[in-house]
Amino acid sequence: MALLPIVQYPDPRLAQKALPVEQFDENLAKLAADMAETMYAAPGVGLAATQVGELIRMVVIDISEEKNDLKVFVNPVIESSSNDLVECEEGCLSLPGVYEKVKRPSHVKIKYQNLQGENCELECDELLSVCVQHELDHLDGIVFIDHLSMLKKQRAAAKLAKLRKEKARAAKRGETQ
Repeated sequence: MALLPIVQYPDPRLAQKALPVEQFDENLAKLAADMAETMYAAPGVGLAATQVGELIRMVVIDISEEKNDLKVFVNPVIESSSNDLVECEEGCLSLPGVYEKVKRPSHVKIKYQNLQGENCELECDELLSVCVQHELDHLDGIVFIDHLSMLKKQRAAAKLAKLRKEKARAAKRGETQ
């Protein structure tokens, strides 16, 4: 397994739509394993293939405290969603240090394929529902700040730029963060 570089906002690859997976082979399984290792190391609870520069419809998610419940969704599609919304604070490995509240349906039902290409369904609620929606947005070229008002989106982008400048200055001084 290998750690993969995470594509950072506003990289144009994050705005691209991912393509369906057609080949279910050892390369796909290796990519899923590398994505999981990258997500755990970041640390995060979800990662879309587009966030590691692979323009395919696959995400990995693990919301467990123990980090022992990895879910891999290939070609996932939201089949239905609840009308009731929940507001959760979201962050993203492609926008490190930026957190904003986003409203999303509290419950979704997804259809997807597993790494062997078998068709599956899953009912998702609470944190899993939010995480699934966040990661599936990535597959459609949407980052979570795209759900915000223009003003909040501009503020989030400015905060991200400031954090990156601070990190670069610290790196020049030989500090680690």
